[in-house]
Amino acid sequence: MYQEQFEHLSFREKLINATRDFFSISLVWLLLLFLLSILELLYNEALHSLPENFFDLLFYSCWMDVLLWLKLGVFCYIFYAILYVIHPKSAKAIFKTFICIAAVIQTGLVLYFTTSLNLLGADLFSYSLGDVQQTLGASGGLSFIAILQFLVVIGFCIAILWWLPKFIKLPLFVSVIYPLASVIVFFTPDISGWEQISLQTTYASNLVTNKSDYFFTSFYYYFFPKTDYDVDIYADNYIGIYDNLDNSIVAFEYLDEVNYPFYHIELDSDVLSPFFNLNEKKPNIIIVLVEGLGRAFTNKGAYLGNWTPFLDSLSTKSLYWKNFLSQGGRTFAVLPSILGSLPFAQSGYLGLGEQMPDQLSLLNLLKHNGYETSFYYGGNASFDNMELYLRRNNIDDLIDKDEFSTKEGLLPEINGFTWGYDDEALYTEYLKTRPSDSAAKPQLGVLLTVSSHNPFKINHQQEYYDRFEQRMEQLEFTDSQKQDYRSYRDQYASILYTDEMLKEFFDSYKKRPDFENTIFLITGDHRLPEIPMATVIDRYHVPLIMYSPMLSRTSEIASISSHQDVTPSLLNLLKSNYKMDLPENYSWLGKGLDTVVNFRNVHRIPLIQTKVNMKDYIVGKYHLNGDRLYEILENMGSRPVNDPEQQQSILDAYNGFKQKNAIITNGGKIIPDSVYAKYAN
Repeated sequence: MYQEQFEHLSFREKLINATRDFFSISLVWLLLLFLLSILELLYNEALHSLPENFFDLLFYSCWMDVLLWLKLGVFCYIFYAILYVIHPKSAKAIFKTFICIAAVIQTGLVLYFTTSLNLLGADLFSYSLGDVQQTLGASGGLSFIAILQFLVVIGFCIAILWWLPKFIKLPLFVSVIYPLASVIVFFTPDISGWEQISLQTTYASNLVTNKSDYFFTSFYYYFFPKTDYDVDIYADNYIGIYDNLDNSIVAFEYLDEVNYPFYHIELDSDVLSPFFNLNEKKPNIIIVLVEGLGRAFTNKGAYLGNWTPFLDSLSTKSLYWKNFLSQGGRTFAVLPSILGSLPFAQSGYLGLGEQMPDQLSLLNLLKHNGYETSFYYGGNASFDNMELYLRRNNIDDLIDKDEFSTKEGLLPEINGFTWGYDDEALYTEYLKTRPSDSAAKPQLGVLLTVSSHNPFKINHQQEYYDRFEQRMEQLEFTDSQKQDYRSYRDQYASILYTDEMLKEFFDSYKKRPDFENTIFLITGDHRLPEIPMATVIDRYHVPLIMYSPMLSRTSEIASISSHQDVTPSLLNLLKSNYKMDLPENYSWLGKGLDTVVNFRNVHRIPLIQTKVNMKDYIVGKYHLNGDRLYEILENMGSRPVNDPEQQQSILDAYNGFKQKNAIITNGGKIIPDSVYAKYAN
């Protein structure tokens, strides 16, 4: 009956009815977005506590919901109107189903954020199915509670969408406002300015971000990346983009940017030799990459408190860079950055897979000079293509979860999954299988830990819960602080465990004859995000501790350096003190570690937060984060800066880097074939 009456309406009348019905349903959609935001804030308040006033956060969160609602409105209206003219019941059913699906997706993204404190973007598509299964499984997978939450959301959406719209009857002129406003938003040249909000912490900013908006925007730029960076790196005036930058930052002299965009003359600056009395034999080098080791909770002056008493004591006997940066916000960036000082390509250098171009690294160059190289990891080394990268750099020994000589020390299983072996088992395996006699080849060992990874379940859990409580007493926390910190008990317990296992590793290593001829480096692969972060740069702020019995003096260094500076400095140290066959030119991104004790930055440092989120660039004291500029403060805090000229200069420099980086993504070479053939084989 209704369909027959509908058929007799004119096209204009059908369109008017479509507009009114569309707006009624859309208002319910907006209401659902607001309700999900309220639930998200309440959920986070229960689990993490809120960083700012609830109603302030709710206002910003609802504003972000409105922007998403407006962005999608015009597209939804066009499809709805077309379907409505053909069959109104089908149009309503399809639109309501779309809203239900959108609500379920939003719920899933909120649950992911609340658990990991990470915004999920298109980096999901950068991982293999096996990597995703391993991450979900080891992190606990989908719990019964999570599935129940999805079902509740679906049921509520169905109920409210099929019941409430019929009570919303608004005049046509009101109904037209929504699609017209959506058109205005769609054609606004730079809507990102509307999304800029001023909150005190990165956690707060991420909390109020609409998770679906972030996910689908990231999805779009992943499959349709920007390739025009509005700068010609081959133009005669290219060097002019640096005129407004810090003049203490020395630029590389590139040799052939057309064919090898990063290939340059080596600066050949040895800053480490003044700190060492090296032995006649080439030193062993051990690099310990600690999962999630952030400066926020490490050593004296950490703003979350010093949760690493051993590392704190070790740093006083070492060269200690307290303002050090990782290159990435996840583990995928650490090996190519610290061992190869390499660019990121599109999804991290390891994401190139079999298309990784030939490159030089600390691994193949030291092997070429008589070193034996090894990599130890308690997890699966195929994750993130780490094994492929290491094999392509001619690693001698690769020991991962499947190659351990024991089955003891596996991390607790969750839903049948485990990340692998704990730190105690990792260090035991290394000490048991590496040669220690003086006749052995010099060693380069790289160890990557996994115990301090989500879900932060470790062996001897209760013992470290007790230590967690004891540490809060030692740090003289108030009762209120203790209550807040207990929300992250698992994380802090795993940090205390990680620190204790490092202590045991060093205690054991001191008994070996090769201890006196070994240089140890300890750093984090990134700062774990599961404890809320204060600033954008917090994600990358990690310590670097360089310890050795051969140190002639120690130093606490406040100048900024990063993972990309480690390999150039280690090679220059060896080159200055031993007969080394090394090339004259390299493709390193880094210029080497800065050992000036005062706070400064003489580097240009590109950063990549996730495999699809490359928007951070540091030049001197400035940090460009997307379209925002910050000044880095001496405590590695930051403050917003309004300096359009400076921001444009840094953006131009960053675009120059990204244009070179895109050449590597599209099959460009890192170094000439002749150089690789001579030094890497």
